[in-house]
Amino acid sequence: MEKITTKINALPEGSNYFSLEFFPPKTTMGSSNLRARLDRMSRALRPLFVTVTWGAGGSTATKSLELAELCQRELGLTTCLHLTCTNMSKELVDRALEDARSLGIRNILALRGDPPRGEEYGLDTNGGGVEFEWAIDLVQYIRKTYGDYFCIGVAAFPEGHADEADPAGQSLEHDLPYLVEKVQAGADFIMTQLFFDVEAYDAFEKRLRTHESGAFKTLPIIPGMMPIQSYQMIKRTTKLSHAKLPGDIVRRLDSVKGDDEMVKKVGVDILSEIVEHIKESSIAGPQGGRRGFHFYTLNLEKAVAFILERTNLIPPLPAESEIAILDPVPNGVVGSIHKRSGRRLSSVGSDPHDRIIITAPKTERPDFEATAKEAGVPAEPINSRANTLAISEGEGALGREATWDDFPNGRWGDARSPAYGEIDGYGVSLHMSVTQAIRLWGYPTSASSITELFLKHIRGEISGIPWSEEGLNEETNTIKSQLMKLNQKGWWTVASQPAVNGLRSDDQVFGWGPRNGFVFQKAFVELFLPSSDWTALKAKLMSEEHASEVSFYASNAKGDFISSDTTPDGNGAGSTNAVTWGAFPGKEIITPTIIEEVSFRAWAEEAFGIWREWANVYAAKGREEERGKASKELIEKIRDDVWLVNVIHHGYVEKEGLWELLTS
Repeated sequence: MEKITTKINALPEGSNYFSLEFFPPKTTMGSSNLRARLDRMSRALRPLFVTVTWGAGGSTATKSLELAELCQRELGLTTCLHLTCTNMSKELVDRALEDARSLGIRNILALRGDPPRGEEYGLDTNGGGVEFEWAIDLVQYIRKTYGDYFCIGVAAFPEGHADEADPAGQSLEHDLPYLVEKVQAGADFIMTQLFFDVEAYDAFEKRLRTHESGAFKTLPIIPGMMPIQSYQMIKRTTKLSHAKLPGDIVRRLDSVKGDDEMVKKVGVDILSEIVEHIKESSIAGPQGGRRGFHFYTLNLEKAVAFILERTNLIPPLPAESEIAILDPVPNGVVGSIHKRSGRRLSSVGSDPHDRIIITAPKTERPDFEATAKEAGVPAEPINSRANTLAISEGEGALGREATWDDFPNGRWGDARSPAYGEIDGYGVSLHMSVTQAIRLWGYPTSASSITELFLKHIRGEISGIPWSEEGLNEETNTIKSQLMKLNQKGWWTVASQPAVNGLRSDDQVFGWGPRNGFVFQKAFVELFLPSSDWTALKAKLMSEEHASEVSFYASNAKGDFISSDTTPDGNGAGSTNAVTWGAFPGKEIITPTIIEEVSFRAWAEEAFGIWREWANVYAAKGREEERGKASKELIEKIRDDVWLVNVIHHGYVEKEGLWELLTS
């Protein structure tokens, strides 16, 4: 039940420490798998504290508190609970704080969270008794209500904070008065947003330490570190957070962007260099020069473990003499998602690579070895810290089991992964302001006008649609004509990929992974289509002619669901479809992209939520009131009618198989 600042002050002068951030996975299986990962990381890495994220408006309140309880009570980790205040009533805030106190949690990261979009949409947001607009309101309330019980942290942006998707007003000097107010209101430490520009961070910390108010002179300032888990992820994350990627970092990542494993390795290099730079900075640190680092783990462990070990941030254990003993299998990251049994039991007939290690009596000679009788006792799992760290870094057979989801997760990842969930904290959102949305998509007046928006996106005439923030990539451009045909029918596509049969892994368009490998893809497409069209397409997909060559998942706004696995009694086997895989020298088959029921259901709920967000854009009152009302009603009507359908074609050797099936 320690406060973070108490633990920092107890460290020797000039020492370094770190903390780790985790979020509640979207699925039950993901949460279950996170438990084992947290246990391993806590033993191997020994963070000073951990933080648990909180969804916008309390959307993950129950799961966040369950995860915080696991960390605080079961694993004995000093835990800091994030708490966002926008769209949160006083009643919800009180409940969250009381729950935290009952769990023994004494640390809160007080955040504003997402702006209250309801006000922007012209909706009533005060009906629920919302009393908090800014983080300072939450800091003041916690101090007034709970005194010094909670240690309170607040956020800061080294490059300045930018509302919505427009970085035009991004300025550290603009932010400083508000940051001073938060500290003077009772904040105990500052934790920064992610950054990669070390010069900007140096200027940020120097400005705070020398600020005329003196508010930051001795306050712990903990820089936020984002390990680079994949090329696309870091590009998207920095875009949403408006964190600058310096040119040299972009060039280093661009040189390996087709190889996910190399992106991680280069990312470890980059983050390690940033950590070492800050450690060696001449800027006076707080309280005896103690330096802290906060890592946004995204619930993944391998990259974080490598960075912490390389930068000597892992605190030593007293008189540690453990060694790592691993199964004799080739090292390296693999993408197998199939759970196998763990370390095999030893026996009298063990081969030399799987020997029994027991503690020798101190009076015996140093070359003591187990007798046949002693060796016949089944070996218990080796839980030494050195072994656990090696597993977290992906070493050996157990390391492969621990890091099976180490390749990119999320939208098309494995819903069983601890990293499957809302990683950016935005929740269901258009990620832009009302003004920007209307400028981009105008005022739709009919289904055909929405069709034209999708066609413009495919042609590259607009930068995005509500379900896709960017234009088509090179791979998708190879099926542009097929996508045009589908959208011209009023079947609006939001995700797709072409079939690929054994192209080299260094192919300029489709290649990924290590060199000298071969990559494969099944064609799939995800689209919205009218319920009447879905009835006809469903019959075709389930017909004797096509049932064996496709799998599909479909859902509507009401939550109705059907798939190719659904039986007449409404149940299903819940199959998993690998749609991207690769074969590489010295590795098992890697499957970074799968589509299955749990992840589709989770996405479908979000996808129909985006329809609602889009409709709310036109709820704002003003001179365009009648025009906006008509667009809002149109979008809501379409949302209630359409189905979201994902169709996977198993004939990856048939380049046009899926497209001929859907367009004929």
